[in-house]
Amino acid sequence: MSTDTSQDAAPGPSPAGTTRAAVAARFERLPLSRWHVTVRLIVGVVTFFEAFDQLLIAYALPELREEWHLTTGDATAVLTVGSAGMLVGALLSGRLADRYGRVRVIAYCVAVSGLASLALTACTSLTPFLALRFVQGLAIGGEVPVAAAFISEITRSFKRGRFVLLYELVFPAGLTVGALVAAWVVPAAGWRTMFAVAAVPGLLAFLVQRRVPESPRWLADRGRLAEADAVLSGIEAKVSAATGRPLPPPVLGAAGPAPAAGAAATPAEHAASGVRGLFTGRYRRRTLVVGAIWFTGYFVNYGVTSWLPSIYKDAYGLTLSDALIHSTVTSVAGLLGCLLVALTVDVFGRRRIFAVCLGASAALLLTLAALGARTPGQVLLWTSLSAVGFFGSNICLYLYTPELYPTRMRALGCSVGGAVNRLGVILGPVLVGVVYAAGHSVTAVFVMLGTVAALGAVVAGTLAEETANRPLEEISP
Repeated sequence: MSTDTSQDAAPGPSPAGTTRAAVAARFERLPLSRWHVTVRLIVGVVTFFEAFDQLLIAYALPELREEWHLTTGDATAVLTVGSAGMLVGALLSGRLADRYGRVRVIAYCVAVSGLASLALTACTSLTPFLALRFVQGLAIGGEVPVAAAFISEITRSFKRGRFVLLYELVFPAGLTVGALVAAWVVPAAGWRTMFAVAAVPGLLAFLVQRRVPESPRWLADRGRLAEADAVLSGIEAKVSAATGRPLPPPVLGAAGPAPAAGAAATPAEHAASGVRGLFTGRYRRRTLVVGAIWFTGYFVNYGVTSWLPSIYKDAYGLTLSDALIHSTVTSVAGLLGCLLVALTVDVFGRRRIFAVCLGASAALLLTLAALGARTPGQVLLWTSLSAVGFFGSNICLYLYTPELYPTRMRALGCSVGGAVNRLGVILGPVLVGVVYAAGHSVTAVFVMLGTVAALGAVVAGTLAEETANRPLEEISP
């Protein structure tokens, strides 16, 4: 548990008056301040390096195939075993975070990921490499959804989308920086050097434990009202000091439980918790819809990015260095798409963002297939334009999913979303590998990916619920 429960004098009710509704109301009156940015930065740096670790395997794979004489099946296992670990890690971390706290789970995951990266540098054969990648996947898959839940819980509803997604930009930024560094380091110094660099951020686990306070919303929901009051009072003092003016009084009822989506919550929905709760009442539809968007978006994302270096090298005869540089351009384009979504999501809303981004990606990938994907330049142009869409849609999921569930099962909802995205991350590269290996049919690969993106766009556009600028307690009673 974090030790940062500052006791500075600050306005706020006594512990006896610290109910879940009161905690929500106190958060709703907090203006954006240096405290929010600092916490977002610390957790963001952690998530940045988890993303950095995640993508390294795609850039190490061409060298690993030559060094260990890997078959296509071996290469697919290397690409997907980490994702299998992330799937299991995501499922475990949600339960743990809802029971033991967000900050503790984040810190432990970072430490394990760093140690696994260090151990990977000593691998000389495929079997121990796969085992360690699975362990590292457990940690990465556990940290990312819990961090998303935590950031949502310390943010008020007004312009929550922009605040959360500017934090979430650190993940695609980590992917992009990992790509840029790997494109230079792997040809020059080998894949082991990259994993050694990725091990260093494991030390950030200590910073998270000492400097990031536990979520007051989670503390109050667990009945730890005195701790919730102490932590929130410390946050209020820091926000007040940073802004240089006293905080307005909280308005009880402004963020308390209220009907969502036009219908009052049923007793079963108020009591919903655990995995069964995710499929109770209104939460059933939300879980199925957001799961479909997670799956399709990440199926396309990793189907494209995991195989691009190998496709450029094998199908078009590019050198390893040129193949990695071409792939990096696509990642950079995706980062720009994430920034665009972060700046516009509160204006256009979540549902429209999903539908437009996935629909545009589908159209672009199918256009590439129709053109025949004849040259590496063609592939570079159309996959990069498509990446603007599927990266943008995927980052929005880290904002949208925590909004759909109440505090008592928010981390679990995020982790189930993370687990479903791992299914997409696993099956995307696997099926691309199957199609590509069956005659190196690059065109067929892009037809498949475009079709999956189109299915995601239809689901989002017709079934997703809008949550923009609504308090968490109103959306999810």
